[in-house]
Amino acid sequence: MRTLTILGSTGSIGGQTLDVVAAHPERLRVLAIAGRNRERLAAQARRFAVPLVGIAADAQAGALPAGFPDGTRVLWGHQALERLATHPAADVVVVATVGRAGLDATLAAVRAGKRVAIANKEVLVMAGAVITAEAAAHGATIVPIDSEHSALWQCLLGEDRGGVGALLLTASGGALRDCDPATLEGITPEEALRHPTWVMGPKITVDCATLMNKGLEVLEAHWLFDVPMERIRVVMHPSSVVHALVQFRDGTLKAQLGVPDMKVPIQFALSYPERWTAAAPTLDLVAASPLVFAEPPPGRYPCLDLALQAGRQGGTYPAVLCGADEVAVQLFLQRRIRFTDIPRLIGAALERHVPGDERDIEQIIAADAWARDECRRQAAV
Repeated sequence: MRTLTILGSTGSIGGQTLDVVAAHPERLRVLAIAGRNRERLAAQARRFAVPLVGIAADAQAGALPAGFPDGTRVLWGHQALERLATHPAADVVVVATVGRAGLDATLAAVRAGKRVAIANKEVLVMAGAVITAEAAAHGATIVPIDSEHSALWQCLLGEDRGGVGALLLTASGGALRDCDPATLEGITPEEALRHPTWVMGPKITVDCATLMNKGLEVLEAHWLFDVPMERIRVVMHPSSVVHALVQFRDGTLKAQLGVPDMKVPIQFALSYPERWTAAAPTLDLVAASPLVFAEPPPGRYPCLDLALQAGRQGGTYPAVLCGADEVAVQLFLQRRIRFTDIPRLIGAALERHVPGDERDIEQIIAADAWARDECRRQAAV
């Protein structure tokens, strides 16, 4: 029996993690959940008899909110995530938050020597040097939940890392992959959120439409697998059947294939080294054919270029990338900027940034905060 703390349980990945728990009640139990949606937290606490709940909001502790079962202990505020992430009874900490919100809790979890199943791309992009160093120092294990990184992990199991030539991440192209580039300026949030193959939260779905998501994944793969960025490639694959590939030095490729269902990589992160029966359907190769691949069209996805640029520059540029992107996407979803303003605002923040040390967590946090303010300032110009 593995005991879980799920940070961000009310979001898309958190909810699907609970679906995996429901499918394997004899193997998994939930110790703690945390999120912002109080009604959904209460429903989850009742369904899974969760004893600890964190409400990640700027609120003072008060009476137990309505709907929570008797005996539930509620922790309030942003530090609640850190307290739940370091609980001694938690075997696995699932980081299903989005953006900067997951950084402090992830750092606390690795310092506590936990197994951290991470779906939050920004944490490793912003602070990969710090997180990986702390994990090594404290005996923590970081396992990926993202379908692409789970695929790379599975392809690399049992392989001599010296034989690896390149990592290939596949990209569906998101909701706007077939749009005429001339129409992108007028794209609405509703159009950007219609992902053709995956069901995800709004921020990551917009990031898929800009391909920022794939740029973040390149930087994340660099830290997860200790592979130089120049040996990590992105290839377009609209059907999202091949999740990633590893190219070896002898010219061969190993790929991981499966239906586009996030419960599959979530379950593997929780079950490893075992493989459990999954609720997802088995991939039908004939029905899924043909499998098509292509290079990203040059100039079509400026956010991908900005992410790769920030990764090459290093320092605190990736933190600026994440902070500016989070604000720009939020402004777009609020209809305060155009879709094509997203890369403009991120690029402006990167241009104006004075870099700091990627090994200094305080400088990373400061860079993220500066980027958010700068992005809002540029949007108001």
